[in-house]
Amino acid sequence: MKVIAAQWTTTRGWTFDAPEGLFEPDWILYFGATARLEPANGPVRELCTRFPKAVCCGCSTSGEILGDHVSDDSVVAALVKFSGTKIKAVAAQVAGPEHSSAAGKALAQQLRADDLRHVLVLSEGLKVNGTTLIAGFREALLPGVTLTGGLAGDGTRFGQTFTGLGEKICSGQVVAVGFYGKNLAVNYGTEGGWEAFGPRRLITKSQGNVLFELDNQPALDLYKKYLGERAAGLPATGLLFPLQLLANSSAPNGLVRTILAVDEQQQSLTFAGDMPEGQYARLMKTGQDGLVHGASQAAGAAAAAAGQLAILVSCVGRRLVLGQRVEEELEAVKKVLPAGSVAVGFYSYGEICPPTGLRQCELHNQTMTITTLAET
Repeated sequence: MKVIAAQWTTTRGWTFDAPEGLFEPDWILYFGATARLEPANGPVRELCTRFPKAVCCGCSTSGEILGDHVSDDSVVAALVKFSGTKIKAVAAQVAGPEHSSAAGKALAQQLRADDLRHVLVLSEGLKVNGTTLIAGFREALLPGVTLTGGLAGDGTRFGQTFTGLGEKICSGQVVAVGFYGKNLAVNYGTEGGWEAFGPRRLITKSQGNVLFELDNQPALDLYKKYLGERAAGLPATGLLFPLQLLANSSAPNGLVRTILAVDEQQQSLTFAGDMPEGQYARLMKTGQDGLVHGASQAAGAAAAAAGQLAILVSCVGRRLVLGQRVEEELEAVKKVLPAGSVAVGFYSYGEICPPTGLRQCELHNQTMTITTLAET
C-alpha cells in the first residue's frame, strides 16, 4: 500500500508530496471547501481527469486537515495504491432525515460481500439523521464489518454541504466505500474531552433528531437561557455547548449531540442524530486542553496497527473552542501515529465510529475520530 498526500490552493493549484514520483492510484479521497467543490472545472474534477482509473470520492468541510495543519478554501487529498485490497464505492440520494435509514441499508446491500472488511461513509451533513443512517448500515452489513466516516461540513454557515463520487458532486448524497480482502488492517478511535454540567433534563417531546421539549418546557427557549448573549449566534454558537444524551437519569456517560438548526416558531432544536423521548439530556462544556488530550487518546486507540493512511474527522465545534490553538490537537495526533503515516481529514458536522473499544458503530458529535488503514 502506497499513499501520497496532495493539496490544492488558489495560488499553487495541485501540489503532491511524492518524492519518488507519482503513481496511478486505485483510490482518491478528498476533502474541500464548499466553494471549491461546486465549479464544473474545479480542482476535484481536475484530479479525477488526471487519474481516470481511480475511485474518486470526498466531501465538503468546515476546515481541511493535512498532517498537523488545518486550512480553509483549499482541497486536500490522499492518493492510495493498494497491493491486494479491492474497493467499491456507491452513492445514494437522501431527500430528508426520514429517508436516512433506507439509504444506509441500500448502500450496505450494494457493498455486501463475504470478503467485505470495512466501510467508510461520507454523508450529506444537514439533510440526514445520522443515527438512523448508521442503523440502516448496521442492519444490512454482515457481522464483523466495521464502519467509520463523517458528515460533510459547510464552515459555520450550515447552508449546504456536498459529497462527491466521480463526476457527481452534489448535496443530499451519501457516499460509501467498501474495502475487500484479508490483508487490510483497520483500526479506529474516537474521543471527545468534554464534560457534562448542570441538571439532567428529561426529553419529554421529540421526533427523530428534532427536540421539542425538555422537562415539558420548550427546548429552544430553555437552551437560550443557558446561552445568554451567545443565543443570538445560534445555531453556530450551539457548537460551543453540545448536549450529552443519556439513556437514563443515572447513566454516567452518553453520546454527544450537536445542534444543526433551530426553529423559532416550533421552539425546537435539530441535531445530527436522534434525541429519543424518555432519555435524558445534559449540557456539556470543555476547555482547550481537554480537547487536545481527547485527540491524543483517539490517536492512541487508532494507532494499534501501523496505519499508512490516517483519516481524521474532527467536529467543527472543537475547532471553534480551540480557536488559534486548533492545530494543537492535530500535533497531538501526529505525535502518537506511527512514523510515516499520511494524515488527511476534515472538520465535520458529525463523526461516525464505534466507541473506543467497541465494534458497534454510533454517531458522535464534538469528537476527534481517527480511522487508520494499512495492508499487512
